[in-house]
Amino acid sequence: MTGHPVDHDDLLRPVTDVARSLLGCHVSRAGVTVRITETEAYAGLTDPASRVLSRPTAHNAPVFGPPGHAFVYFTYGHHWMMCVVTGPVGVPDVVLLRAGEVVEGHDVVAARRGGARPRDWCRGPGRLTRALGVDGSFSGVDLVTARHRGGPDPDEALRLTTGDAVGPASVATGPRVGVRGPGGDGDAYPWRFWFDGDPTVSAYRAAAPRPRPRVPE
Repeated sequence: MTGHPVDHDDLLRPVTDVARSLLGCHVSRAGVTVRITETEAYAGLTDPASRVLSRPTAHNAPVFGPPGHAFVYFTYGHHWMMCVVTGPVGVPDVVLLRAGEVVEGHDVVAARRGGARPRDWCRGPGRLTRALGVDGSFSGVDLVTARHRGGPDPDEALRLTTGDAVGPASVATGPRVGVRGPGGDGDAYPWRFWFDGDPTVSAYRAAAPRPRPRVPE
C-alpha cells in the first residue's frame, strides 16, 4: 500500500509547504499503514505557537537535527503526538500528523482502538499514534530510512512514504486546533491542512480561554 520513501531534501522546504505535501503520504509500522489526512505546521523560531521549540533541550533534541526524523512527545497527561522534523539542521520546524485513514492492518488497529468506529481510529494525533503503536521510544527515528539508535529494526520500523498526487482543490486550510493567542489566528496562521470533506479529519476546536485569576475578597 505504500509508495517510495519521502526524499530528505524535499523536507527542506518551508514548513507550510511540507505540511501540505505530506497529505496523502503513508506512515507505516509493523503491518499497519495510515494515509495522512490532516497536518499542522509549526515554525519553531518565528511561530508564536512554538515557544517550546525555540531552544534545544534533551527532550526536543530531534527537532534541531536533520529533516525526516520523528519527534514524539507526551501531552495532556495521556497522549503521544508525532511530528515530522523539517528544515535544515538547527531550525526547529515540525509538521504534526493530526489525523489519518487506516489503509492496512485493520485487524490490528481494531484491537488497539477497542470499539471505536473505523473513521475514528486515527481521528486526532493521539489516536493516530495509538493506532500505529508509537510512543516516545520512537522519537528520533529517521522516517525515511527507518534507522533508529544506530541501525534498522525490521520488526519495529516506522516509515514515511509517498502516496498518490494530491490536487489543490481537495485541500482545505485553517487555524490550528487548540492554539491560544496570536498563533491561533487563522488569518495570520492558516497552518492546518486537511482533505476537505474527509470523515477521518479531526474536529476543529479553538483553545479554551485561560481562567481569570481569582480576586481576593
